[in-house]
Amino acid sequence: MRIAFLGSSTSWYLRDLERAAGGRHEIVPVEFSSITSHVENEQVGVRASNAIGDWLPLDDFDVVLVRTMPPGTLEQVVFRMDTLAALEASGVRVVNPPKAIEAAVDKYLTTMRLARAGLPVPETLVCQTADGAMQAFSQFAADVVVKPIFGGEGRGITRINDEALALRAFRMLEQLGAVIYLQEFVPHDGSDLRVLWVGERWLAIHRRNPLDWRTNVSRGAVAERCEPTPEVLDLARRAVDAVGAQIAGVDLLARPDGSWTILEVNAVPGWQATSRATGIDVAAWVLEYLER
Repeated sequence: MRIAFLGSSTSWYLRDLERAAGGRHEIVPVEFSSITSHVENEQVGVRASNAIGDWLPLDDFDVVLVRTMPPGTLEQVVFRMDTLAALEASGVRVVNPPKAIEAAVDKYLTTMRLARAGLPVPETLVCQTADGAMQAFSQFAADVVVKPIFGGEGRGITRINDEALALRAFRMLEQLGAVIYLQEFVPHDGSDLRVLWVGERWLAIHRRNPLDWRTNVSRGAVAERCEPTPEVLDLARRAVDAVGAQIAGVDLLARPDGSWTILEVNAVPGWQATSRATGIDVAAWVLEYLER
């Protein structure tokens, strides 16, 4: 296969896929920022440049594997999603599909889809004014988690349980023209579960962080392999289906009463911590899925 790796040429995941491929496939890194599209005589072409500046038609590849979704302006993000949709329409396999990536990078859209699928999510309020956010702050027992609509790996996520600080933060976000995304803080023991799906195969890890309420491994959490209950596995599978992803990570948190809530569905999931904790070659799983 010829695989266009949409991500950094210095990415650990690129090296891991190249290792797992063992020369069987050509894996070429290309940057999102280099994507261009040419439309002429009913033909739509999408191309990008590689690390040495060569222009490569992306519709010449068998698979476009999306391994990042970098920040950008609204116009840039929309254009990137449009070009992925154009590639998919031309017959190129895009993983994950553009609609799944579009849903997963937008926390509000993800939460809405999960809720409509009958899946448990933290109580959430999304608004555009400080007054609306303060009403939710009171409704959520003055303990909330503020998240950027776009973003991952715990970046930009803040817990606020002080009224004066909340008002200052919400006013600042309103002045910046931001959408204010608030969720109730779910009390927990500093741990959660990540279930990684690759097609119909899955792996699960238990993540615990004694130093931070956020359980991202990038923030110091320790991960170990675990066997989720059938209930948890069913929730994770349904969450992936609700977003429409093929390769995804689902984060689940246990409430004090023992019930589970779904925090996130990541359509560009990392697998470094999962591979280390389980001893499974996830990169090989990804390539096998793409081959099928």
